[in-house]
Amino acid sequence: MKRLLNILLIIPLLISCKSKNEVEFSMDPVTNIEALWQIIDTKYCYVEQKGVDWNAIHDEYIAKAKNIGSDQVKLFDLCAQMLDTLHDGHVNLYSSFDRSRNNAWYDSYPANFDANLQSLYLKDYRIAGGLYYCTIDNGNIGYIYYSSFSNSFSAANIYWIFTAFKDCKGIILDVRNNGGGDLTNAYKLASPFFNENKVVGYWQHKNGTGHNDFSDLEPLYSDTSLIPHKWFRPTIILTNRHSYSATNFFINMMRYAGKHVAIVGGKSGGGGGMPMSYEMPCGWMVRFSSVRMLDAQKKNIEEGINPHVLIDITSTTQDDIIEQAITIINNAYYKK
Repeated sequence: MKRLLNILLIIPLLISCKSKNEVEFSMDPVTNIEALWQIIDTKYCYVEQKGVDWNAIHDEYIAKAKNIGSDQVKLFDLCAQMLDTLHDGHVNLYSSFDRSRNNAWYDSYPANFDANLQSLYLKDYRIAGGLYYCTIDNGNIGYIYYSSFSNSFSAANIYWIFTAFKDCKGIILDVRNNGGGDLTNAYKLASPFFNENKVVGYWQHKNGTGHNDFSDLEPLYSDTSLIPHKWFRPTIILTNRHSYSATNFFINMMRYAGKHVAIVGGKSGGGGGMPMSYEMPCGWMVRFSSVRMLDAQKKNIEEGINPHVLIDITSTTQDDIIEQAITIINNAYYKK
């Protein structure tokens, strides 16, 4: 994992520096649309998977660029529209006046998260690092909510949480609406639930200009040493479409932790690539994935991961996904 993270830190810096030195400044719309198209065509790792006719996109947007004049806002919007055809939350355009964003990858899915309903369960909670925790179901089940993998936590935080849950039948770990963050925290949070290091996926980086030019697949392993405190009682991971990026990979990892773990809720958001940035002739920066990550069966996770138990929130008086998790944990004990 350390090698992967080091490479991911180095690659964007190298390419960003190269682009600043070699790209000649221009605000010409055709020049910038052409440059943006070329960047995605040669460096983005999911052109083939997204199923778009990228050559047709080129012709369509070059034609549009010829008719917008010198208006920078119109140029930005046109570039953003072209990027939107990829339906990728990791693809963004940054200027001094706006940042493009794409919502198509989650708009058609149920929200499957309601903070008001969650508050019926998240009561008298404590906060350990970035983790909110309390007991529910009359103290029988531990509940943890983690809103962002950008929020750090320590082994000591996990120790105190597990100590608070020492009499619980199981844990519900809720990562709904967690848009990702630091991949290191994803490995750390998975660590307590593995009893041995296992292959949890593979990664490969774009190493040529062709759509399918990639390095050889390299395995990614769970790391039991990151958190020494362990939990092998029933563990339910709650997910929804807004569980994205590093959260998506955490969900993927937890599928290999063992039979004590189940994924419940909605399909995750995907975002299986690792982003980097590149400079356009006009000085704007485009972010996109250049490293793709796969599961342990070498299947792509870019479009999201299906849960073991698919359930939507339909009630207005309870969180149906949390209730399903409670039922699963209690049934695991009733069967004994």
